[in-house]
Amino acid sequence: MKQQILGKPVEQWVSELPLLQDIMDCREVTWFNVNHVSFREAAPDVGLTTADIDDAAARLKRFAPLIAELFPETKSTAGIIESPLMAVPDQQEALGKRYGQRLPGRLWAKLDSELPISGSIKARGGIYEVLKHAEDLAIGAGLLSQKDDYRKLSNEKLRKFFGDYRIAVGSTGNLGLSIGIMSAALGFDASVHMSADARQWKKDKLRAHGVHVHEYQDDYSVAVAAGRKESANDPKAYFVDDENSPTLFLGYAVAARRLAGQLQAYDVKVDESNPLFVYLPCGVGGSPGGVAFGLKSMFGDNVRCIFVEPTHCPSMLLGVYTGLNDRVSVQDFGIDNVTAADGLACGRPSQFVGKAMRRVIDGFCTIADDELFSIEANLHDSTGIDIEPSSAAGFACPWRVLASARYREATGLDDAAMSRSTHLAWVTGGSMVPRDEMAVYIARGKRLLR
Repeated sequence: MKQQILGKPVEQWVSELPLLQDIMDCREVTWFNVNHVSFREAAPDVGLTTADIDDAAARLKRFAPLIAELFPETKSTAGIIESPLMAVPDQQEALGKRYGQRLPGRLWAKLDSELPISGSIKARGGIYEVLKHAEDLAIGAGLLSQKDDYRKLSNEKLRKFFGDYRIAVGSTGNLGLSIGIMSAALGFDASVHMSADARQWKKDKLRAHGVHVHEYQDDYSVAVAAGRKESANDPKAYFVDDENSPTLFLGYAVAARRLAGQLQAYDVKVDESNPLFVYLPCGVGGSPGGVAFGLKSMFGDNVRCIFVEPTHCPSMLLGVYTGLNDRVSVQDFGIDNVTAADGLACGRPSQFVGKAMRRVIDGFCTIADDELFSIEANLHDSTGIDIEPSSAAGFACPWRVLASARYREATGLDDAAMSRSTHLAWVTGGSMVPRDEMAVYIARGKRLLR
């Protein structure tokens, strides 16, 4: 451990922020955000509005006929990329036994693991950013108007036009899949810069779609820097910046509109007397930040958004807890950023999300890798749903809320409110994991459950 961290002795850091010791020791922690204020007060921090979310939703609707044509698996939803919402009472019972306490209310799973095209939450923001860039280029060249049938973007003339442009991204895996597959489908010259923790099957899948994959024996930040550098001096190159992109953020935010409709269809109330808790796995922060912004825009302070990170990579927690945001990395505090939750292995948090959402995020949980695998095995046995380890992160956190009498008292969450609560674990990916690799994950989890 360094004697000095960002010019301050370790002992002083821990004295001022006591939770840092457990964070640096990679212990599981729960922290409810002391900077949190009402969404009405915090919303201006974001610099975006509900009108921006409306605009993103309308753009996705314009592209829906094209998506249905390019990706036949979306025909049944008319080109709308959306995932199921599913109650998981058997998982709720299994985890209640595991944690020694029955969870009041009801546990649900938002299965972004089932999203078409790339099988993860990144299909929301990643695909949306590619589509917006394509629309901007085509309209700017006089080849498209918003009144057109967007299926024209798949014709040979437009594909040749897009082929003169490049799109690049740095990724641990899932964002790269979304950006690469959608870019290639439109005809762009696509490159994905992938960190050392990216799974081989994701690299293989991208190459099968004609995407250039650049591999690095370093972490996410190095891959991002390389992709950014490649694009910097090319006027026809566009870099999708997961660390600083409001466009990605808005693509994720649209999910809240869709979720609100699904909850209404299941007659799930969300109001002051019926709180909604949403648990969002967090890597660099773009996808949970965007979803949380959308949810707060829909439900205000009646929804509580908890970000969940691996114990070995709590970058967003460190950024918000210290107030340093993207000026701090987990490595600065001696944390190794080595985790089986590859989709969450981002050592430095998003500059945009850290600042925009600092007072919006309700709290944070960190979770050990072994617990991810155990929860994954529980979910497999109780529901038959298979997910990747990082996607399991949200399922442990309802019991953390339940265990924090201080937080519940401070926020008026008495026993009656908790009995009417809805808990939603956002499952961020996994349906495209090869079966042999998934079997290894589940076997490891079952060994841990014995």
